[in-house]
Amino acid sequence: MASPHPTDHDLSTDPELGDWRVMLDRLHTRLLTGDFTTGARLVARIAEVADELDHHPDVDLRYGHVTVTTISHDVGRLTARDRRLAAAISRLAREEGVEAAPHQVSAVEIALDVLDVTAVEPFWAAVLGYETDGEHQLRDAAGRLAPMWFQQIDEARPGRGRFHLDVDVPHDLARQRVDAALAAGGRLVTDEFAPSWWVLADAEDNEVCVCTWQGREGSGERPV
Repeated sequence: MASPHPTDHDLSTDPELGDWRVMLDRLHTRLLTGDFTTGARLVARIAEVADELDHHPDVDLRYGHVTVTTISHDVGRLTARDRRLAAAISRLAREEGVEAAPHQVSAVEIALDVLDVTAVEPFWAAVLGYETDGEHQLRDAAGRLAPMWFQQIDEARPGRGRFHLDVDVPHDLARQRVDAALAAGGRLVTDEFAPSWWVLADAEDNEVCVCTWQGREGSGERPV
């Protein structure tokens, strides 16, 4: 019997979930429908199976593709319900002759280094129209815009920006993404925390982290 609480490793190595990638505690895929009508038909079928399973994903219908993400919102993590739903959606896509392109998906977070979180967090919640989502985190209630989180620092860091982006990518694409960024004029700040994240910077020292689920506590990775 499958675990009710599969780890990121379990889901990433599940033979039925080859169309999906784990990022930011969610399963993501992109389905290349080729046209809007095919996409709408697929979304309608996804809605039907979601009702049958009583578990509902987030679906973004665009001309040429459909992007699907799923998480068990009641517990704030991935569960066996997400696994069942993802596998069912993959079967629907195959029945429709739709190709999955999981390497096209990514997720972005906005991070701000602050000396006093309580002093600045309300401002950003108000100006962005976001709501609190756990400790020192904000989110768009509709789930459309990038979430924001605050990283406590102990002292100012002259010469370094306070804002950076976290770009979560499929774990099997991370090294390629890092290499592409370096080839495009970036520099490696540190790979000390890889494969959880690499810190990169552009030519003007603006920083970004390329992140994966790997190497993190609770990921379920097996010792090599």
